[in-house]
Amino acid sequence: MTVQSPSSQSSLQRQFWTWRGQSIAYTVNGEGPPLVLIHGFGASIGHWRQNIPVWAESGYRVYGLDLLGFGQSAKPPFDYSIELWRDLLADFCQEFIAEPTVFVGNSIGALLALVMAAQYPDSTRGAVLLNCAGGLNHRPEELAFPLRVVMGTFAKLVASKTLGPLMFNQVRQPRRIRNTLYQVYGNREAVTDELVELLYTPSCDLGAQQVFASILSAPPGPKPSELLDSVICPVLVLWGEDDPWTPVKGADIYRQWGERHPVEFHSIPKTGHCPHDERPDVVNPLVLDWLERQVMG
Repeated sequence: MTVQSPSSQSSLQRQFWTWRGQSIAYTVNGEGPPLVLIHGFGASIGHWRQNIPVWAESGYRVYGLDLLGFGQSAKPPFDYSIELWRDLLADFCQEFIAEPTVFVGNSIGALLALVMAAQYPDSTRGAVLLNCAGGLNHRPEELAFPLRVVMGTFAKLVASKTLGPLMFNQVRQPRRIRNTLYQVYGNREAVTDELVELLYTPSCDLGAQQVFASILSAPPGPKPSELLDSVICPVLVLWGEDDPWTPVKGADIYRQWGERHPVEFHSIPKTGHCPHDERPDVVNPLVLDWLERQVMG
Protein backbone atom coordinates (compact mmCIF):
# COMPACT_ATOMS: atom_id res chain seq x y z
CA MET A 1 0.00 0.00 0.00
CA THR A 2 1.36 3.46 -0.87
CA VAL A 3 -0.40 6.60 0.31
CA GLN A 4 1.21 10.00 0.08
CA SER A 5 1.04 12.66 2.77
CA PRO A 6 2.96 15.92 3.19
CA SER A 7 5.65 16.17 5.87
CA SER A 8 5.06 18.79 8.54
CA GLN A 9 8.81 19.38 8.76
CA SER A 10 9.78 19.71 5.12
CA SER A 11 8.62 19.32 1.55
CA LEU A 12 9.56 15.63 1.57
CA GLN A 13 6.62 13.41 0.69
CA ARG A 14 5.89 10.35 2.80
CA GLN A 15 4.56 7.09 1.45
CA PHE A 16 3.49 4.12 3.54
CA TRP A 17 4.36 0.44 3.22
CA THR A 18 2.91 -2.40 5.25
CA TRP A 19 5.57 -4.61 6.83
CA ARG A 20 4.60 -7.50 9.11
CA GLY A 21 1.19 -5.89 9.47
CA GLN A 22 2.67 -2.51 10.51
CA SER A 23 2.73 0.81 8.65
CA ILE A 24 6.22 2.02 7.69
CA ALA A 25 6.73 5.58 6.45
CA TYR A 26 9.29 6.16 3.74
CA THR A 27 10.26 8.66 1.07
CA VAL A 28 12.03 8.41 -2.27
CA ASN A 29 13.54 11.31 -4.20
CA GLY A 30 15.61 11.57 -7.35
CA GLU A 31 16.76 9.13 -10.01
CA GLY A 32 19.95 7.09 -10.22
CA PRO A 33 21.90 4.67 -8.04
CA PRO A 34 20.11 4.03 -4.72
CA LEU A 35 21.02 5.38 -1.31
CA VAL A 36 19.12 4.29 1.82
CA LEU A 37 19.26 6.70 4.78
CA ILE A 38 18.87 5.33 8.33
CA HIS A 39 18.17 7.74 11.18
CA GLY A 40 19.24 7.40 14.81
CA PHE A 41 17.36 6.96 18.09
CA GLY A 42 14.28 9.18 18.38
CA ALA A 43 14.78 10.71 14.93
CA SER A 44 13.02 10.18 11.59
CA ILE A 45 13.18 10.89 7.87
CA GLY A 46 13.02 14.62 8.60
CA HIS A 47 16.45 14.50 10.23
CA TRP A 48 17.81 14.13 6.66
CA ARG A 49 15.87 17.14 5.34
CA GLN A 50 19.10 19.04 4.56
CA ASN A 51 20.71 16.09 2.80
CA ILE A 52 18.03 14.33 0.73
CA PRO A 53 17.36 17.18 -1.75
CA VAL A 54 21.09 17.77 -2.35
CA TRP A 55 21.92 14.11 -2.92
CA ALA A 56 18.80 13.54 -5.05
CA GLU A 57 19.64 16.53 -7.25
CA SER A 58 23.15 15.14 -7.66
CA GLY A 59 21.97 12.03 -9.50
CA TYR A 60 20.96 9.55 -6.78
CA ARG A 61 17.70 7.82 -5.93
CA VAL A 62 17.51 8.60 -2.23
CA TYR A 63 15.32 6.56 0.10
CA GLY A 64 14.67 7.48 3.71
CA LEU A 65 12.48 5.52 6.08
CA ASP A 66 11.18 5.86 9.59
CA LEU A 67 12.27 2.76 11.47
CA LEU A 68 9.46 0.85 13.15
CA GLY A 69 8.72 2.66 16.41
CA PHE A 70 9.82 6.11 15.19
CA GLY A 71 8.61 9.05 13.14
CA GLN A 72 5.39 8.41 11.27
CA SER A 73 5.86 4.63 11.32
CA ALA A 74 3.74 2.43 13.59
CA LYS A 75 4.72 2.04 17.24
CA PRO A 76 3.52 -1.44 18.23
CA PRO A 77 4.48 -3.09 21.56
CA PHE A 78 7.25 -5.19 20.04
CA ASP A 79 10.60 -6.27 21.45
CA TYR A 80 12.78 -3.78 19.60
CA SER A 81 16.28 -4.78 18.54
CA ILE A 82 18.97 -4.22 15.94
CA GLU A 83 17.91 -7.53 14.37
CA LEU A 84 14.28 -6.38 14.00
CA TRP A 85 15.31 -3.23 12.14
CA ARG A 86 17.89 -5.16 10.11
CA ASP A 87 15.10 -7.42 8.86
CA LEU A 88 12.97 -4.36 8.07
CA LEU A 89 15.77 -2.85 6.00
CA ALA A 90 16.48 -6.11 4.19
CA ASP A 91 12.81 -6.58 3.27
CA PHE A 92 12.46 -2.92 2.25
CA CYS A 93 15.42 -3.19 -0.11
CA GLN A 94 14.12 -6.42 -1.61
CA GLU A 95 10.65 -4.91 -2.10
CA PHE A 96 11.61 -1.52 -3.52
CA ILE A 97 15.22 -1.53 -4.72
CA ALA A 98 16.39 -5.03 -5.69
CA GLU A 99 19.96 -3.96 -6.45
CA PRO A 100 23.10 -3.25 -4.40
CA THR A 101 22.60 -0.14 -2.27
CA VAL A 102 24.67 2.40 -0.35
CA PHE A 103 23.47 2.60 3.26
CA VAL A 104 23.96 5.93 5.03
CA GLY A 105 23.33 6.02 8.78
CA ASN A 106 23.74 8.19 11.86
CA SER A 107 24.33 6.81 15.37
CA ILE A 108 22.22 3.65 15.71
CA GLY A 109 21.42 4.08 12.03
CA ALA A 110 25.15 3.89 11.27
CA LEU A 111 25.39 0.67 13.27
CA LEU A 112 22.53 -0.70 11.17
CA ALA A 113 24.34 0.36 7.98
CA LEU A 114 27.38 -1.55 9.21
CA VAL A 115 25.21 -4.58 10.03
CA MET A 116 23.77 -4.53 6.51
CA ALA A 117 27.26 -4.29 5.00
CA ALA A 118 28.50 -7.21 7.12
CA GLN A 119 25.47 -9.51 6.92
CA TYR A 120 24.08 -8.62 3.47
CA PRO A 121 27.23 -8.03 1.41
CA ASP A 122 25.52 -8.84 -1.90
CA SER A 123 22.97 -6.10 -1.21
CA THR A 124 25.45 -3.46 -0.05
CA ARG A 125 27.44 -1.31 -2.46
CA GLY A 126 28.88 0.96 0.21
CA ALA A 127 28.30 2.29 3.71
CA VAL A 128 28.51 5.79 5.18
CA LEU A 129 28.80 5.87 8.98
CA LEU A 130 28.14 9.15 10.81
CA ASN A 131 29.16 8.94 14.48
CA CYS A 132 28.43 5.23 14.60
CA ALA A 133 26.92 3.95 17.85
CA GLY A 134 28.60 1.06 19.64
CA GLY A 135 25.25 -0.58 20.37
CA LEU A 136 21.51 -0.03 20.62
CA ASN A 137 22.17 1.02 24.21
CA HIS A 138 25.08 0.91 26.63
CA ARG A 139 26.42 -2.46 27.67
CA PRO A 140 26.57 -2.73 31.47
CA GLU A 141 30.33 -3.30 31.42
CA GLU A 142 30.78 0.01 29.56
CA LEU A 143 29.36 2.02 32.46
CA ALA A 144 31.04 2.85 35.76
CA PHE A 145 29.37 1.45 38.87
CA PRO A 146 27.17 4.41 39.90
CA LEU A 147 25.96 5.13 36.37
CA ARG A 148 25.31 1.43 35.76
CA VAL A 149 22.89 1.36 38.70
CA VAL A 150 21.26 4.66 37.71
CA MET A 151 20.66 3.58 34.12
CA GLY A 152 19.32 0.18 35.19
CA THR A 153 16.90 1.81 37.63
CA PHE A 154 15.81 4.39 35.06
CA ALA A 155 15.06 1.68 32.49
CA LYS A 156 12.89 -0.19 35.00
CA LEU A 157 10.99 2.94 35.99
CA VAL A 158 10.32 3.95 32.37
CA ALA A 159 8.95 0.46 31.70
CA SER A 160 6.60 0.68 34.72
CA LYS A 161 2.91 0.81 33.80
CA THR A 162 2.27 3.46 36.45
CA LEU A 163 5.44 5.55 36.59
CA GLY A 164 6.58 4.95 33.01
CA PRO A 165 4.11 7.29 31.27
CA LEU A 166 4.77 10.04 33.82
CA MET A 167 8.53 9.81 33.40
CA PHE A 168 8.33 9.62 29.62
CA ASN A 169 6.06 12.67 29.54
CA GLN A 170 8.76 14.62 31.37
CA VAL A 171 11.61 13.36 29.20
CA ARG A 172 9.85 14.26 25.95
CA GLN A 173 8.97 17.85 26.83
CA PRO A 174 10.22 20.27 24.13
CA ARG A 175 12.39 22.22 26.59
CA ARG A 176 14.14 19.00 27.66
CA ILE A 177 14.59 17.92 24.05
CA ARG A 178 16.17 21.29 23.32
CA ASN A 179 18.50 21.04 26.32
CA THR A 180 19.57 17.54 25.27
CA LEU A 181 20.28 18.78 21.76
CA TYR A 182 22.39 21.62 23.15
CA GLN A 183 24.47 18.98 24.95
CA VAL A 184 25.06 16.75 21.92
CA TYR A 185 25.11 19.27 19.04
CA GLY A 186 28.49 20.94 18.69
CA ASN A 187 26.84 23.47 16.38
CA ARG A 188 24.18 25.03 18.64
CA GLU A 189 22.86 27.14 15.76
CA ALA A 190 21.52 23.92 14.22
CA VAL A 191 19.18 23.41 17.20
CA THR A 192 16.10 25.04 15.70
CA ASP A 193 12.41 25.03 16.58
CA GLU A 194 11.87 22.82 13.53
CA LEU A 195 14.33 20.24 14.85
CA VAL A 196 12.75 20.20 18.32
CA GLU A 197 9.30 19.75 16.77
CA LEU A 198 10.62 16.96 14.54
CA LEU A 199 11.67 15.00 17.62
CA TYR A 200 8.74 15.98 19.85
CA THR A 201 5.77 15.25 17.56
CA PRO A 202 6.27 11.45 17.20
CA SER A 203 6.72 11.14 20.97
CA CYS A 204 3.04 12.10 21.34
CA ASP A 205 1.90 9.05 19.34
CA LEU A 206 0.16 6.14 21.00
CA GLY A 207 2.78 3.52 21.87
CA ALA A 208 5.78 5.87 21.90
CA GLN A 209 6.43 5.36 25.61
CA GLN A 210 6.42 1.56 25.25
CA VAL A 211 8.87 1.81 22.34
CA PHE A 212 11.18 4.00 24.45
CA ALA A 213 11.04 1.56 27.36
CA SER A 214 11.62 -1.46 25.13
CA ILE A 215 14.71 0.05 23.54
CA LEU A 216 16.24 1.02 26.89
CA SER A 217 16.04 -2.60 28.03
CA ALA A 218 16.85 -4.24 24.68
CA PRO A 219 20.03 -6.19 23.92
CA PRO A 220 22.70 -3.80 22.60
CA GLY A 221 23.29 -5.92 19.50
CA PRO A 222 26.61 -6.64 17.77
CA LYS A 223 29.68 -4.54 18.45
CA PRO A 224 31.16 -2.74 15.43
CA SER A 225 34.43 -4.59 16.07
CA GLU A 226 32.57 -7.87 15.61
CA LEU A 227 31.25 -6.78 12.21
CA LEU A 228 34.21 -5.16 10.50
CA ASP A 229 36.00 -8.26 9.24
CA SER A 230 32.84 -9.30 7.34
CA VAL A 231 32.57 -5.98 5.47
CA ILE A 232 33.95 -6.00 1.93
CA CYS A 233 32.40 -2.82 0.46
CA PRO A 234 33.94 0.67 0.59
CA VAL A 235 33.19 2.58 3.79
CA LEU A 236 33.14 6.30 4.58
CA VAL A 237 33.36 7.24 8.27
CA LEU A 238 32.47 10.79 9.33
CA TRP A 239 32.73 11.85 12.96
CA GLY A 240 31.80 15.02 14.81
CA GLU A 241 34.76 15.74 17.08
CA ASP A 242 32.71 17.20 19.95
CA ASP A 243 30.26 14.32 20.38
CA PRO A 244 29.77 13.43 24.08
CA TRP A 245 27.67 10.34 23.28
CA THR A 246 30.02 8.59 20.87
CA PRO A 247 33.39 10.30 21.47
CA VAL A 248 35.74 10.55 18.52
CA LYS A 249 38.12 8.14 20.28
CA GLY A 250 35.61 5.43 19.30
CA ALA A 251 36.64 6.03 15.70
CA ASP A 252 40.06 4.50 16.37
CA ILE A 253 38.82 1.04 15.38
CA TYR A 254 37.88 2.38 11.93
CA ARG A 255 41.24 4.09 11.50
CA GLN A 256 43.03 0.84 12.37
CA TRP A 257 40.71 -1.15 10.14
CA GLY A 258 41.47 1.28 7.33
CA GLU A 259 45.03 0.01 7.23
CA ARG A 260 43.75 -3.18 5.58
CA HIS A 261 40.39 -2.15 4.12
CA PRO A 262 39.11 0.67 1.83
CA VAL A 263 37.96 3.01 4.61
CA GLU A 264 37.98 6.79 4.32
CA PHE A 265 37.79 8.78 7.56
CA HIS A 266 37.06 12.45 8.22
CA SER A 267 36.66 14.13 11.59
CA ILE A 268 34.56 17.30 11.62
CA PRO A 269 35.55 20.05 14.09
CA LYS A 270 33.05 21.89 16.29
CA THR A 271 30.45 19.25 15.53
CA GLY A 272 28.63 16.79 17.76
CA HIS A 273 26.58 13.64 17.34
CA CYS A 274 24.69 14.47 14.12
CA PRO A 275 27.12 15.89 11.53
CA HIS A 276 24.64 15.60 8.63
CA ASP A 277 22.22 17.95 10.41
CA GLU A 278 24.76 20.18 12.13
CA ARG A 279 27.10 20.71 9.18
CA PRO A 280 25.28 19.73 5.95
CA ASP A 281 27.51 22.16 4.05
CA VAL A 282 30.47 19.96 5.06
CA VAL A 283 28.86 16.51 5.03
CA ASN A 284 26.95 16.73 1.74
CA PRO A 285 30.02 17.34 -0.48
CA LEU A 286 32.13 14.81 1.44
CA VAL A 287 29.54 12.10 0.81
CA LEU A 288 29.06 13.03 -2.86
CA ASP A 289 32.80 13.16 -3.53
CA TRP A 290 33.33 9.76 -1.87
CA LEU A 291 30.45 8.21 -3.79
CA GLU A 292 31.88 9.41 -7.09
CA ARG A 293 35.44 8.25 -6.34
CA GLN A 294 35.03 5.07 -4.34
CA VAL A 295 31.65 3.61 -5.19
CA MET A 296 30.35 4.78 -8.54
CA GLY A 297 33.66 5.31 -10.28
